[in-house]
Amino acid sequence: MLDAKVPQREELVRRASELVPLLRSKALWIEEHRRLPEEVIEAFEASGLLNMRIPAQYGGYESDARTLIDVHAEIARGDGSAAFVFSVWSLINWIAGLFPDDVLDEVFATPNVRVSGTLAASGSAVKVPGGYKLNGSWRFNSGVLHSHWKFIAAMPDGPEAANGPITALVPVHQLETLDDWHTLGLRGSGSVTTLAKDVFVPSERIIPTYEFFTDQCKSKVNAQKAIYQVPMLVTSTAATAGQTLGAAKYALESFFDRLPGRGITYTDYASQAEAPITHLQVGEATLLTEEAEARAQRFADLIDTKVVTNEAWSQAERVKSRVEMGRIAQLAKNAVDLVAMASGGSSIYNDVPIQRIQRDMHTIVIHALTNPNTNIELYGRLLCGLEPNTQYL
Repeated sequence: MLDAKVPQREELVRRASELVPLLRSKALWIEEHRRLPEEVIEAFEASGLLNMRIPAQYGGYESDARTLIDVHAEIARGDGSAAFVFSVWSLINWIAGLFPDDVLDEVFATPNVRVSGTLAASGSAVKVPGGYKLNGSWRFNSGVLHSHWKFIAAMPDGPEAANGPITALVPVHQLETLDDWHTLGLRGSGSVTTLAKDVFVPSERIIPTYEFFTDQCKSKVNAQKAIYQVPMLVTSTAATAGQTLGAAKYALESFFDRLPGRGITYTDYASQAEAPITHLQVGEATLLTEEAEARAQRFADLIDTKVVTNEAWSQAERVKSRVEMGRIAQLAKNAVDLVAMASGGSSIYNDVPIQRIQRDMHTIVIHALTNPNTNIELYGRLLCGLEPNTQYL
């Protein structure tokens, strides 16, 4: 039975839609300052959307995958960097829910808590009484400038190194940041480098990284919930798909907003809307967007069905999750590229959204977990009867 106190999908999508005008009005500021403004953070908090993947015992909604996709798509209609950061918080707030219950009590004591981080083990960990001391640097920390906690991985010293990296939850205030986020796309995500210098992390806030792909939930309360039995990278697909879909929709929307009264320079077309090439471009871009949406919704329905039945995830389904992540992004990027080509020379100005949408989409599709080529190759291996060449499933 649905909890009447928890906002349902339609309500949460409506709240996300109401954020679009604000996000668009702040888009140039976000690009210039390479972070989200406080007005946007405050609006996120006021909307309640940050609660979508917070455990129910702390006032969270534990929203399903379809809701995640639809809400993130709406936020991406406002600004790509904001949507990327928000999707990171949705995913990693959920990951934080896999830690032991006493850790959850500490993390989720903060209203509208935001947890960011990566799985790249670019730091080192030295075992000391009661825990570890961490040192190192971590790049690509999207949203960390507005986060309370950071999820980081490091290689332990000594014999424990044989078991691979460990993952820790660390308060952001214990870390330093390096202002080095000068990039082609997702400029406003503030994905700066973070540094740890002899940061002590107690043992209860540390989990061997490989356990996130096996016996993942250490919370006795959350372990009883099917939503916390979904594989981590399947949840990542749900968190990622919406933002790419929303970017394609925003690209088409912005194109049609500019279309009335536009001609095609150096041709006899006084109206671009009357040119067959325009019809082909927008028709194909719309079909690609619809195909991306259909794939995203179909996969979300699979996730949500398996949550209801609490069925285990097969290796083939885990591989398919990676494929869907890459394919949805690929379809959305192709749609955005078509719209960008149709938008003409004037679209290169900063105040025209398509150039920013295209740069953001390029940045998303070359992300190591999203890259279509990597993920489709993985699928091909499975089709050819080979084992996956990755543990990240």
